[in-house]
Amino acid sequence: MLANARIATFLAATDRERAKQFYGGTLGLKLVTEDSFALIFDAHGASLRISAVKDFTPQQFTVLGWDVPDIKVAVKTLTAKGISFMRVPGLEQDDLGIWSPVPGVFVAWFKDPDGNTLSVAQH
Repeated sequence: MLANARIATFLAATDRERAKQFYGGTLGLKLVTEDSFALIFDAHGASLRISAVKDFTPQQFTVLGWDVPDIKVAVKTLTAKGISFMRVPGLEQDDLGIWSPVPGVFVAWFKDPDGNTLSVAQH
């Protein structure tokens, strides 16, 4: 039954206006609707629900990521929009912050304003 259903994902944010600007303005996702509980963005056909919360401690692992056709272009474009890519101790990352765990696979991480770890990846 769920194999044919569209997926939705959920994140938390303590400042809804800041989250709206980041996900809508910086990342370019289309805001579909907002109510007193959440912002809902269209993430290429999937719903991204940013729930407004009072207090929040972000997880230390990736909670949302995008597969991109060219990671270098994605990282450079996001960097030009003010996003800083994370450096992870112990991982050999290039000048852009891209790590390649195996040949042909690339990933880079960044955080949203609430500290959620996001990624872009190319396979």
